[in-house]
Amino acid sequence: MKLLLDTPLFLWSVTESRSLTTAARARITDADAIYVSAASIWEIAIKARLGKMEGDAEQLAMAIDASGFLELPVTARHAAVVAKLPIHHSDPFDRILVAQSLVEPLRFLTADRTLAAYGSHVEVLE
Repeated sequence: MKLLLDTPLFLWSVTESRSLTTAARARITDADAIYVSAASIWEIAIKARLGKMEGDAEQLAMAIDASGFLELPVTARHAAVVAKLPIHHSDPFDRILVAQSLVEPLRFLTADRTLAAYGSHVEVLE
């Protein structure tokens, strides 16, 4: 199965955080391919600058390849699908990740229960 990681799951994975549950680690380990969106790096860059999140965007961008993950660029098709999404969640970064998971298609792994409203391709990991 091909997976797209939500930003916190990516951060927890590359920093070996205890916040990444055993179940989440197993899903990531068992995946055929794991994608990290360029939007996640953008989110980290903005939120770190605002003091809302910790992380060095440049180092984390390099950690995508170093972790064996694949980078997923944001395309015009991804952006266009955002307009069709119901507003279950207002965060623009989460909305683009959901759109990417629909377009590609990829199973979207997240810890955010609100995102489950977007459909069965969203998997909330406890």
